Amino acid sequence: MLNVMAAVTTSLPSRVDPTPTSSSNASTPSSTTPNNVTSVPVENPTVENLPENVNVFVVVIKGIIMGSIITTAVLGNALVIASVRRHRRLRVVTNCYVVSLAAADLLVAMCAMTFNASAELSGGKWLFGRFMCDVWNSLDVYFSTASILHLCCISVDRYYAIVSPLEYTVIMRQGTVGCMLGSAWILPALISFIPIFMGWYTTQDHLNYMVKNPEVCSFVVNRPYAVISSCVSFWIPGLVMIVMYCKIYKEAVRQRKALSRTSSNIVLNSVHHHRSSTRQHHHQQMLLQAAAETGTSIRQQTKSWRAEHKAARTLGIIMGAFLLCWLPFFLWYLTTSLCGEACYCPDTVVSVLFWIGYFNSALNPLIYAYFNRDFREAFKDTLMSALPCCASCWKTPSEFV
Repeated sequence: MLNVMAAVTTSLPSRVDPTPTSSSNASTPSSTTPNNVTSVPVENPTVENLPENVNVFVVVIKGIIMGSIITTAVLGNALVIASVRRHRRLRVVTNCYVVSLAAADLLVAMCAMTFNASAELSGGKWLFGRFMCDVWNSLDVYFSTASILHLCCISVDRYYAIVSPLEYTVIMRQGTVGCMLGSAWILPALISFIPIFMGWYTTQDHLNYMVKNPEVCSFVVNRPYAVISSCVSFWIPGLVMIVMYCKIYKEAVRQRKALSRTSSNIVLNSVHHHRSSTRQHHHQQMLLQAAAETGTSIRQQTKSWRAEHKAARTLGIIMGAFLLCWLPFFLWYLTTSLCGEACYCPDTVVSVLFWIGYFNSALNPLIYAYFNRDFREAFKDTLMSALPCCASCWKTPSEFV
């Protein structure tokens, strides 16, 4: 699951102009304004400007939704990590990526969603100072990008497991897995902490505005940063995932047809040899034994094939959920960054796009629990050991067993 670059927001609920207004213009009354009339500044249609009863209702609803997403993401991803740690059968190569992905999604919830929720619920006011604004934006971009790159690594791992099963153990050695995971954690720093703290991500006017207005934490990016960051965080990894899973699907169809033909040939050959060798009892037994051994081998191959393809199906569903959650956000992000004010989008819509993307970090553990039997059983056992009362509430969907 964010997960991608959840921090790449152009602003918080109260949109601001990145170009600061001069203090002389702000304090000098207009010559056309009568002395007995007080000029009223034009207000943005944010939550804080609504009637108080409506304001409270909106804040409560937003708090419930955001709190639910954060809680689900934290508890679900923590459960993934605890289950793999607790159950030896889950300690396979693919689940190294799964655990690392769960850690990234957990950090998205703790370090990105919480700050975003505080700003949303406070009416767009940033309460933590200028330095922490850069920290939040950096962590948001970093962990969301790390989440996507983990999904990309998983798609590559499944590709070799399905398409080149004989070479899989040679290719996916411990060193290779370590390098892939290391890249998934190091590469996001190149588009988060470094450009944000160096000020390369935006314009000088916006940086000056942020210094003078520490109560505002807006993330206004320039075009080069928008293109580069979106390509690293979403478009390139997303393209790799789509290509890998198209190849996996084609190979899965081919293998299924090959296994079906092989099984049919084994049955026909066994019957043929059985009929043609009835006069030689000893020879018949040898043929039947050979057929049985071959049939056992086919069944073992079929069982292994099904296990690999069930894992690929589960991870494919995770990829699909990721694309559905983050594609709307990145379409908005890249489009508005390239065409500017001509593609203005209301702040409420932007906030919704953000939280749909954040929701991806909470979805992955739910997908594991529903579609993957091994994780489902491990989750149940882990919950039973931690909270015995949860065991009676756990139901297994028979259609996916």
